[in-house]
Amino acid sequence: MITVEEANQFIKNNIIDFGIEEIPLSEGIGRILRENIAADRDFPPYNRVTMDGIAINFECFQKGQKAYTIGGVAAAGDLQKTLHEKDQCLEVMTGTIMPNGVDTVIPYELVTIENGVATLETTAIKHQQNIHFKGLDRKQGDIVIPQGIRISSAEVGVCATVGKATIKVSRLPKTIIISSGDELVDIHEMPEAHQIRRSNVYRLETVLKKYQLDVHTAHILDNYEAILERLNSYLNNYELIILSGGVSKGKFDFLPAALDELGVRKHFHKIKQRPGKPFWFGSLKEKATVFAFPGNPVSSFMCMQQYFKNWLNQSLQVTPSPQPKAKLTADVFFKPDLTYFLEVKLGYSEKGELLASPVKGNGSGDLANLVDADAFIQLPRGRDAFKAGEAYPIITYRD
Repeated sequence: MITVEEANQFIKNNIIDFGIEEIPLSEGIGRILRENIAADRDFPPYNRVTMDGIAINFECFQKGQKAYTIGGVAAAGDLQKTLHEKDQCLEVMTGTIMPNGVDTVIPYELVTIENGVATLETTAIKHQQNIHFKGLDRKQGDIVIPQGIRISSAEVGVCATVGKATIKVSRLPKTIIISSGDELVDIHEMPEAHQIRRSNVYRLETVLKKYQLDVHTAHILDNYEAILERLNSYLNNYELIILSGGVSKGKFDFLPAALDELGVRKHFHKIKQRPGKPFWFGSLKEKATVFAFPGNPVSSFMCMQQYFKNWLNQSLQVTPSPQPKAKLTADVFFKPDLTYFLEVKLGYSEKGELLASPVKGNGSGDLANLVDADAFIQLPRGRDAFKAGEAYPIITYRD
């Protein structure tokens, strides 16, 4: 049995770069960018008016002029206009290229317009106010979005601004999630007294959907020969295989032996942690990577969050970010010499500190307890008392 730290190192040593593909920008949400996006021109590309109002020459205001004859109107999308009479003004709209001959914008709310004359109602005017100057945000050629970013609506908007109709992203692995066990029936079926519905597949699938993976699912019964046949097919047709159940010490936990017989190299089996101790991880000659999680729902979900997401992020070349920490709001006592991933509800103190309130459950089979919590807090092995106010790493599973 290995430690959590050793398991993380095995995960890191077995990342797979699945390559790069080019996709339409409209399909980019949730994907991992694999190219730097540069400004194709200055941001903004011209001196831009930021308020509807009038544009004047500030020198005239400094000399005490308050009333300005309106010499024309400049709208967004117009070619750049010019004010030829220095003591006049132009009406300008938000987004307009700043006209020549003027250098200060006063919003409509601060002027009165009558008979074609705009009169200032304020003296609190600053030179060059309400102008967004060319290149202030970014210069042409500047990197606006670095590669490794998970694309959100913010990145889509920037890509559209610089004319990127297609983008390069990390290719996603062909993936299947497989549940196992004779006791499981599908969600649309009514289970008998000795059966339960297969929920792990759907829970784990949601994690992958955030990465836009097209996930297949399957179920295998507790029959060794059938497991060998099915797994052999999956290993030859999928790059990423996620298994749920069948990896502990039970009489019908056939998966470790079947994977070994099929030539899958075991990187580790069993971690000094709770929940999720029986977790199995391996690979088949760089053809397929296998994550075999315990069948208990909290165990499988925690391992997915703690280990699988780290592996997938590294494989897809996601730029790493620091792991957050939260302070316990209550004392926790845990005697086994294991790393303890405790379910917690997150909140904030009056000082803005991230807080973790333990959510008591009934073991790794208590899937309903996940609804009451937001995250797992990682309490290190080697001690049995964890005091309120102490901060530890958290693994969140809510956005």
